[in-house]
Amino acid sequence: MSSHLPGRRRLASRLLTGLFALTLAGAAAGCGSSDDDSAPASSSKSTASSGAFPAKVATKFGTVTVDERPERVVALGWGDAETALALGVQPVGQSDWLAFGGDGVGPWAEGRYDRSPEKIGTLEPEYEKIAALRPDLILDVKSSGDQNRYDTLSKIAPTIGVPKGGDQYKTGWKKQTTMVAQALGLADEGDELIAETEKEFGAAAEEHPEFKDRTITLGSRTSVGWGAYVHGTDRVDFVERLGFENNPKVEAEAGEGFSVTVSEENLQMLDADLVVMAPIGIAASKISDDALYKAVPAVKDGHDVVFDDSDISQAFATNSVLSIGYALDKVVPLFADALK
Repeated sequence: MSSHLPGRRRLASRLLTGLFALTLAGAAAGCGSSDDDSAPASSSKSTASSGAFPAKVATKFGTVTVDERPERVVALGWGDAETALALGVQPVGQSDWLAFGGDGVGPWAEGRYDRSPEKIGTLEPEYEKIAALRPDLILDVKSSGDQNRYDTLSKIAPTIGVPKGGDQYKTGWKKQTTMVAQALGLADEGDELIAETEKEFGAAAEEHPEFKDRTITLGSRTSVGWGAYVHGTDRVDFVERLGFENNPKVEAEAGEGFSVTVSEENLQMLDADLVVMAPIGIAASKISDDALYKAVPAVKDGHDVVFDDSDISQAFATNSVLSIGYALDKVVPLFADALK
């Protein structure tokens, strides 16, 4: 199933009123005033009263102090770049987790870069490339939480790592927004984004009371096999805010990771009031045409959604403060139709 409803892009103009643009460029200390033409400089839009420096951000690795407003930000964590962009700050480098290409962001963030950022590796960041960008702040907020990764990055520049309990990409969008905003000296703007996004969730839940207390499975299929996401991950948080309850059978298998493996022999485990599946690296038909999948009771009764639109699937997966509005516009109608 897919949706052709127009995206309202409700987050697009949040910071425009009463803001002023400040383009930040320059070389690292001791390099005079020459600009590095090989990489763009970060820019930010912020209110004159926003934040104060030094800014302190609590992380799993201790409290990180950002002494001055960052001018060259590198964003490595899942959705970290979009969070910075939502706050009006353009990273000079970023990881493109979902292989969007271009500026490395989804259509909900189109046009937010004045100059394309340098692309950085994801699971294995290219440390030399990061160092060459001369960052004064690294964002790795939604990440693995690996100590060696953090130690290496923090030798390059102050690094905002995962919060306590945020290992294995389990940093929620609210915490991510708060930490990134604090590091950028834009705490008030971060709070405003969070409040407006929560209102959007509340409005969607109120419009669809049929979601309340219904069970849901959020799964995926790759070339390797099937899986389902567990509580504490952004995908599940998204549907819980709409009133759904994550599949108890999936939760019973949850470990430290963000998903559980589901064998073909146990595909009935996916059954719930609503089954939502995303193809990863395969065609959507590999899910919807699969005989074992079609035998799942909810699927047999038509209570399932298979994302065959990559933009919708990626917005749902990204679940940043910038992509959530787009995802709500697209997936809520699909859920409602499938439950009828």
